[in-house]
Amino acid sequence: MAKEDPLERIAREEAERKENGGLRSTVWILVVIALALAALLGYVWLQKSELVGELETEKQELTQQIEALQKDYSSLSSEYDSINAQLDSSREEVSQLVERIKRTQAVDRAKIRQYEKELGTLRSIMRNYIVQIDSLNTLNHKLAAERDEARRSAEEQGRKNVELSEKVENLSSRIAVGSVIKARGLSLTAFNGSDKKTDRSSRVVRMVVGMTLLENDLAEKGPVRVFVRVKDPEGMLLLDGTNASFSFGGEALPATASREIDYQGQDVEISVFVNNTGAFSKGIYTVEAYTAQGLLGKAEALLR
Repeated sequence: MAKEDPLERIAREEAERKENGGLRSTVWILVVIALALAALLGYVWLQKSELVGELETEKQELTQQIEALQKDYSSLSSEYDSINAQLDSSREEVSQLVERIKRTQAVDRAKIRQYEKELGTLRSIMRNYIVQIDSLNTLNHKLAAERDEARRSAEEQGRKNVELSEKVENLSSRIAVGSVIKARGLSLTAFNGSDKKTDRSSRVVRMVVGMTLLENDLAEKGPVRVFVRVKDPEGMLLLDGTNASFSFGGEALPATASREIDYQGQDVEISVFVNNTGAFSKGIYTVEAYTAQGLLGKAEALLR
């Protein structure tokens, strides 16, 4: 084996030393680059995590704001149908917005921003509702106060009118009551064919209603017609075929018979004959006597 020249050996060793040193430098450079990339990736991941957390927090805050607005809408009420219909529509929009934001990912910033705008719009709409309701309530309170004042004034005037009417009515009633013709001694008597009194139903051919119209200076003088209504024991009205009738209490009543007399404010006896009413039966007959002013009295007669 040939002996290596010392100069060549030194050159070779120097070359090997340089080669090994360059390799180590390259390795260290690669290690530094790898560490730098790892640090960069860690930083990016951390930033992304922080951003996702911020977006999630932002979504939660927005959700809470929308839910709070939903409660505000629920508590808002009105006495006006048109506003209530609009409120129902807005409540539905808020409910839908709550559902949509719950289904949306926090990282979808475009939709989150859209929901923020919708929230602002719904808040503005709610403020308008509150202004409308307050304005209408204020107007209603004013109108209610005016109505109450008008009502009090009308009631006061009405009270005065009632008092005056009562005075007039009282005076008129006193005059009217004082001018009513009254009667006494009202009686119902049965007669037979010989024009004698009888209480035998089989012998009765007619009945006579007798009474005395009393003196009354306040009563109107002149013709007065007296109507009598005679009922048999069954309560059926006897009719003599003359179709006599009169008005009492705003109602037309048929009469058994009637008679007109000339009343001059003095006592006057009167008899009203009840003829042509058919056969008479046993029992109690009743009679009521009237003038156009009202009832004169009642009486009974028993037939055997």
